[in-house]
Amino acid sequence: MRDHTHSDATDDPDEQPPCAMTDGGSSRSDLTLDHSLTSAGFFEALSEDRLVGGRCQDCDAVLLPPRPICNECGGSDVVAEDLPKEGTIVTHTNIHKTAPVFDDLAPLAVAIVELDSTGRFPARVEAPYDEISIGDRVRVEQREPTDADREFALDHEEDWPLPVFVPVDE
Repeated sequence: MRDHTHSDATDDPDEQPPCAMTDGGSSRSDLTLDHSLTSAGFFEALSEDRLVGGRCQDCDAVLLPPRPICNECGGSDVVAEDLPKEGTIVTHTNIHKTAPVFDDLAPLAVAIVELDSTGRFPARVEAPYDEISIGDRVRVEQREPTDADREFALDHEEDWPLPVFVPVDE
């Protein structure tokens, strides 16, 4: 079981450390459509400029996007917590042939980033492919969906913000 103490704790009971938990452990009866461990809850947090992931209390795996069951150990003692939004590109690719609705965006750079929290997250990169490399530092940001994004989305996803990686100037 993970130690819930934080090395950056403060004396102020109202001040939360950067990775404070936002929900308790999940149980099926606790999960609603807008719970932090659902897609809707993830995108709601993203619209508030927060990156929320799940952390398994049994094996300490970071789950991105968050989900109520750990894909590493199968445990259901998962809590939602705010995660750091910066990380390092571990792999990337350029998509030349997209779904027709995204033809005007091709080629489209996509990366998997190891976040500073140790979780990995895939998303588009808002930079030309030839300007990004493995090891580059990036930050997750959100942007409003375009008409093409909305056309491609499921009805309940049309207004969800899109996570994108932007290069971090160091």
